[in-house]
Amino acid sequence: MRKLLMAGASAAVLVLAGTTVPSAQNLAFTIGEGEFNWDSLSAFGDAHGDLAGQTLTIWHPWNTEGDAAQWESVWRYFEAVTGVTVQAASSPNYEEQARIDIAAGSPSNILILPQPGLLADFAAQGALTPLGEEMTDWVISNYAAGDSWVLYGQYAGPDGVVRQYGMPYKQEVKSLVWYSPDNFDEMGYQIPQSMEELFALQDQIVADGGTPWCIGLGSGGATGWPATDWVEDIMLRLHPPEVYDQWVSNQIPFTDPRIIEAIELFGAIAKNDDLVAGGAAGVADTHFGDSPLGLFTVPPQCYMHHQASFIPSFFPEGSEAFVDYDFFYLPAFESRDLGRPVLGSGNVASIANDSPAARAFMEFLQTPIAHEIWMAAPNSAFLSVHTGANPDVYSSAGQRAQGEILLNATTARFDGSDLMPGPIGTGAFWTAMVDYVGGATAAAITQFVQDAWDAIADAE
Repeated sequence: MRKLLMAGASAAVLVLAGTTVPSAQNLAFTIGEGEFNWDSLSAFGDAHGDLAGQTLTIWHPWNTEGDAAQWESVWRYFEAVTGVTVQAASSPNYEEQARIDIAAGSPSNILILPQPGLLADFAAQGALTPLGEEMTDWVISNYAAGDSWVLYGQYAGPDGVVRQYGMPYKQEVKSLVWYSPDNFDEMGYQIPQSMEELFALQDQIVADGGTPWCIGLGSGGATGWPATDWVEDIMLRLHPPEVYDQWVSNQIPFTDPRIIEAIELFGAIAKNDDLVAGGAAGVADTHFGDSPLGLFTVPPQCYMHHQASFIPSFFPEGSEAFVDYDFFYLPAFESRDLGRPVLGSGNVASIANDSPAARAFMEFLQTPIAHEIWMAAPNSAFLSVHTGANPDVYSSAGQRAQGEILLNATTARFDGSDLMPGPIGTGAFWTAMVDYVGGATAAAITQFVQDAWDAIADAE
């Protein structure tokens, strides 16, 4: 990887990948081989072979060596069939640098961020290029639960009119419960198919002398965020997605009884000494990365752990998927008839500096191959809801199973705290949940968050 400074980003050291048109040996997989949708790449190249000599800059969030290399393996194919030179860059403070570049009027052509709320701010400033109704129709038609995912690229422009400014790309799933197959087999426990069955299982674990859950909210300055994921998942299982949308936009107040209901359902677990390893008093102090280790002790300190798809990176070294650990979908309430909701997160690609190459790149991201290359990367954490991408190319059975959860979802919603204003989603909400597990009431902490939201409105 070369490292240099790009225009508009002189304050940060950037990870840059690629400055020349690649030869075949730069490609991760040989074109025409394997179970990839190579026809989609060929058709794209035929349509955009007149771009040779142009340069495309991309600002993205993948700033670790592994993620950056895997992302490079995707856009190298765009270079290969178009002749465009790609300059893809990131930094640890990629969100702030995006703000600086936008304010300076020197953004990259393509801007990819995992925060739809920040992109909405840019759209309102007139800094993003509308992608047209064609993109809206494409996402709805080609993504599983597409009418859910399309929302996260729709923002109000400077004239207040909502348009499609972004395309979701690279999803993550949070609605997972992790467990040890050996522990479940030893006790004869079955994977619950409904929330009612999950609650019956946790009661059975207690009756058998065990502890159902490991929960940890500790995360340094971000302490509290795992509790917000719990509440968001519960909200999607208690109430229709429209209520969730109204909640994260404060169209209904944080003190609404339906929100209090979801928080108290989480509290029925996290604040119950019988249900949480180490007792309720240890929930806030336990680091989120340490909390699942109780699954691997002998005897187990807990039998289940709710966390997103990234958590195996915190499991004991040498742990093997489907042997030492497995996961299941956090089920819905059978009595609520809300389908199969999934809480997730991901990234949204947009155009911040329009050009023919930028328009072509957005079309490239629509091809199955732009998803399959990353799906197939070794040790990849890439998940896709593109129904045209071949799930057989996933590099691991675990990724394939998580991808199936996303593909089978009837409703998908983005992490709520990422959609809320920063002072709320990554501030008051986190703090409130720590106070809640520490003994505060749901009524008190929801009023605290609503007061913070009102303060934002008063300041505008």
